Order: sequence, then structure tokens, then C-alpha cells
Amino acid sequence: METIERLGQILARDRVIAVVGLSPRPERPSYTTSRYMQQHGYRIVPINPQAADSGEKILGETVYASLTEAADALRAEGIRIQMVDCFRRSGDIPPIADEAVAIGATSLWMQLGIENDDAAAVALASGLDVVMDRCVAIEHQRWLMQGGGLGKPANHR
Repeated sequence: METIERLGQILARDRVIAVVGLSPRPERPSYTTSRYMQQHGYRIVPINPQAADSGEKILGETVYASLTEAADALRAEGIRIQMVDCFRRSGDIPPIADEAVAIGATSLWMQLGIENDDAAAVALASGLDVVMDRCVAIEHQRWLMQGGGLGKPANHR
């Protein structure tokens, strides 16, 4: 089980978040959570194959079809994806975990209701921090209420 201290360490360290399954619809939890994190200085990298195909932007950011595509594009800017935040069904997580490992992410975060022990084992064995069944925005709020994040500038590189 994660402690608020450990979650705070991840939130302080991982400032570039690829959100797999980020919806362009403002009423969806993936959108509101990502908007919240963006408003708190995090760089959001939308991963949504359908939205990428249409060329739309989500939260003002270019949408990518895959983590690999996003990582390659951001690498050209000197930016690295740190956290992979998953808004997908639990059964969809293993290939996302594999891709998170392949791009060199530092954490794999599965949102509320999402757990996959096999994917977690792959990520952990490769040195990623893993969080399951927790909302990144809720944990960020909790961390801030406990004094986390004070005086820490956003760092997107």
C-alpha cells in the first residue's frame, strides 16, 4: 500500500504525465483530472488514438496515438514522459505497462477502479513506481493539504 509520503515523492518528481485514454469531452473524469493537474503545473500529454487521427488538441496539447509516438515527439523538445496515467480498463493495462517501460517512464499510475497485478509486476521489475486504484488529482490534493509541493517549481524536462 502506498503512503501519502511515497505518493508525494512521485507527484513531486513526475511532472510530465502521459494520460492514456484522455477524453476530449470536458465532462469525463479523464478530462477533469488532467485539467486539474495541468492547472497545478504538470505537463499533460494526451494519448487517444481516435482524437489523434482527427488532429484535435485536448487541453491545448497535441494528442498522440501511442506512448511511443508521444515519447519520440517530446524527445525532440528535450522532454521525457515521466508518469503514465491510465484511464483504461484493467484488462487493457499490460500493453500500456510494456510501453511505459519501453519509453523509460518512471511511474505507472492506474486510476480509481483500475488494477492489474501482472502489469504492475512488469513495471515494478523494470524499476517503475506503480500506483493502482487511486486518482492522481485526489492524491495531489491530499499531498498539498499536508504541505507538499510548496515552493517546488514546475519542471517539464
